[in-house]
Order: sequence, then C-alpha cells, then structure tokens
Amino acid sequence: MIKMYDNFGPEKIIKIYNPKLGVKAVLCIDNTALGVSKGGIRMTETVNEEEVSRLARAMTWKNALAELPFGGAKSGITIDSKKISREEKDEIVKWFSKSLKIVIPSLYVAGPDMYMAEGEMETFAKANGDIKSCTGKPKHLGGIPHELGSTGFGVHHATLTALKFMGKDVKKTTVAIEGFGNVGVFAAKFLSQDGAKIVAVSDSKGMIYNKKGIEYNKLEKIKNETGSVINYKDAQVKKGHEIIEVDADVLITAAIPDLIKSEDVDRIKFKLIVEGSNIPMSKETERLLYKKGVLVIPDIIANAGGVISSYVEYIGGTEKEMFKLVEEKITKNVKHILDLSKKEKVDTRDAAMKIAQKRVLDKCKTCRI
Repeated sequence: MIKMYDNFGPEKIIKIYNPKLGVKAVLCIDNTALGVSKGGIRMTETVNEEEVSRLARAMTWKNALAELPFGGAKSGITIDSKKISREEKDEIVKWFSKSLKIVIPSLYVAGPDMYMAEGEMETFAKANGDIKSCTGKPKHLGGIPHELGSTGFGVHHATLTALKFMGKDVKKTTVAIEGFGNVGVFAAKFLSQDGAKIVAVSDSKGMIYNKKGIEYNKLEKIKNETGSVINYKDAQVKKGHEIIEVDADVLITAAIPDLIKSEDVDRIKFKLIVEGSNIPMSKETERLLYKKGVLVIPDIIANAGGVISSYVEYIGGTEKEMFKLVEEKITKNVKHILDLSKKEKVDTRDAAMKIAQKRVLDKCKTCRI
C-alpha cells in the first residue's frame, strides 16, 4: 500500500455506490493549488481508491510541469465495461455525472481515460447540464478530437528536444516504438516525417523488427486492415516484450505499465527512452538507467500533450492552437528538466519533481515538503 496521504493531498476523496446498478465509483481530488482539478475517468473491473489516488497525484505533477492552471484529480468506475450493454454503460455514466454535481465543474473537470471516450464524455456533460464539466467531447460540442493525436504529437516533440540536447541528428536516429495505439501511431508518424528510421514496433500480438527501417504509411494500413503490426511482411516477427532488447538509439514506450524491470537494465542498448505511456518502469529502474548513461524523459512530462489539449478545449481554443501550445510547452519543459538534471547531477525524474513541487508550493498555502 502506498502512502496515500501527505502534505500535498489528497484534498477530497469521494466514494459512491449505486445498489440498483451494483456499481462502485471513486473520485480523488488531489490538489487544487494551481486551479480546478483535472483528470480522466477510467472504467475497469479492478480500479480502486489506491489506483485512482496514485493517478491523481501524477496529474498534479503533470499539470504543474505543463504550467497549466489545473490541479490533479482522477476518477474510476469499478465495472468491466466489456460485460455490459451500451445502454447500461450510458446509465452508469449518467449516474456518476449527476452524483458529482456538488464538485463539477467548480472543483473537478473530468475527461476520457480507459474505456471512456468522446461518446461517454457527451453523455457525462449532458447528464449534469454543464458543457464545462468535462473535456474530450465530440467536435460538435466543442471538443478537440482524440484522433488528432495530441499525446503522440507531444511525445514526438519531447523526443526531438532530448535528441537536440544530446547533440544527435533525428535523421540519423533509429527508433523502437512499444505500442501502436493512439500514442505510438502518432509518435511514429511525426518522427518518420522528421526523417527518423523506425526499426521496431510492437503491439499486443507481438513485435516486428527491420534494421533497414519500417515504412510508416504501409504499417498503418496493415494495422488498420489486419489488426496487428505482426502482419507487416518486410520484418522479423518476435515476442512483444523483446522490443526492450532492440539495438536502436531511442525507445518510445506507448502501451503497458512496468515494461522495463530493474533486471532488464543490463540488456538495454537505447541511449534515450521517452515515456509515452504511464509508469513504464519504476523510479528505481529509472535511476539504474541514469547511472548507466541512458537518458529518460519521464511520463509526467513526455506524455502531457493530452492534458494540454484538454486545456485548450476547456478554454474554447482551436485545433491549430492546440498543436501550437503542445509543441511550445513540451519543448520548453523538457529542456528545463534536462538543463536542471545536468546542472544538479540528478536524474530527470528528480529534476522534474523538483520543478513540479516548487510550482505547487508557490501557490499552496497549506502544502509543505
């Protein structure tokens, strides 16, 4: 069990139960020093108070690092969405939305997360009658479509900034991408356009590798038509987890948590790892990689493109403004943590946390370290 309560929060944990539907749900508002709390809703059969609290704290730091006027929050509905009907899911989302009217949108703004997409966000907003109660809505309600790939776009800029810091030319860089969903697809797309050579890509079915390069457009077409990257013909097919052993300059994590364990460190050949996924390794593993000379861009800054996009939607901005702000903020803040890491001789996670905590402390009257 993690230490769930400290001097930063959480400020409120709201637990609700619907005996008619047989559903439990929880909202954790971690910290509102920087503004109304922001964090998505996930719907899984295992989500619980501890998981939601950990994710809410990560959102506190992510929003602080992105210099957004948001605090950190997260919520969860404990049910397997794959085992219920569309109508049952809508009823649950409506119930959850109405149950939170006391805190939305004054203290909490929701958003999509696992098994919650723009359709659910439309239901959520309409149920409580406030369009500002969530982001991630369909375009006709002022939403910025998830399909634009804001998170992958941000991961791409985090990668470019780190490569520049390392003195490496993106056109002479080889890249492996773990996960070919919304984050990995767009990271691959934008990096390919920049001239990087994608040599390995994985998904839930396995991994493909070709040291001469994988053609992005061809791979995307095959993934869409067949459901997996392993059907790409011009590459070796291997087990998905073997992607961490690929001989490439850069690894972008974009799928599962705890991908890299401490015992894997000796097998890592990458010079740069950009955490497009959440918690792809422990802090201890990150420190071991730092000692080995591997540069890691932490998840709380590398994959912040999604929440930056949410902010642009929240203030009524455009798609063009979203892309501009993601590029500006990710580039600026990745450079900031890299400069601080180098100056103070600490790993990038420690540098990022120092910056995030200072930004929260400067606004928080009750917080202290």
